[in-house]
Amino acid sequence: MKEPMQAEPVFKKLRGMVRSLPPGGITLSELIRRVGNEGLLILTALLTLVFLIPVSIPGVSTVFGAAILLIGVSRLFGRELWVPAKLKHRLISTSKLRPALRKALPWLYRIERVCKPNRIQWLVANGSIQHLNNAGLILGAVLLMMPFGLIPFSNTFPAVALLFLAIGLLQRDGVSVLLGHVSNVVTILYFSLLIGGGGLAARELFNRMVG
Repeated sequence: MKEPMQAEPVFKKLRGMVRSLPPGGITLSELIRRVGNEGLLILTALLTLVFLIPVSIPGVSTVFGAAILLIGVSRLFGRELWVPAKLKHRLISTSKLRPALRKALPWLYRIERVCKPNRIQWLVANGSIQHLNNAGLILGAVLLMMPFGLIPFSNTFPAVALLFLAIGLLQRDGVSVLLGHVSNVVTILYFSLLIGGGGLAARELFNRMVG
């Protein structure tokens, strides 16, 4: 599934979308309608923004992470985006969503400013490398949905990876795409440390209890 070149900066597009969010709430279905299937990478960038700052919005990581996962799958197999009705019509409150997105927009602006088209062109070419990049989106979405939401940076690291991948693919910037893949690896290492540290702590607690 090819994405058209973006004439208008992604930052401006998403800033306009954030400003136009309805006050009561918005569904994933409505977000998809606003960007259209041809703007799935823009939607991916929008859905990752909320995780760049330490604001907890209940249920968002599951809904947004699942949506990004489905976007990655649809791109990988070249299909139209399909979202289950239960997920598609779930209402997300914009009272917390809009302020979080507004705080995160400057980070998107900084990332987009350093992106330059046509760097490491083979990383954004069509063919097998495109499958690898789409697999990177899927991996980032899975990491975003991991049950570490209360641990610092557990959502931020995969969100940064997804944002680099989305912006890099939109701008045809292989450097940004590479940074996205590297961020996925950093996220995996971070989660491995969390799991390993948790296991050691549990074993130490057990030894103290039985000792």
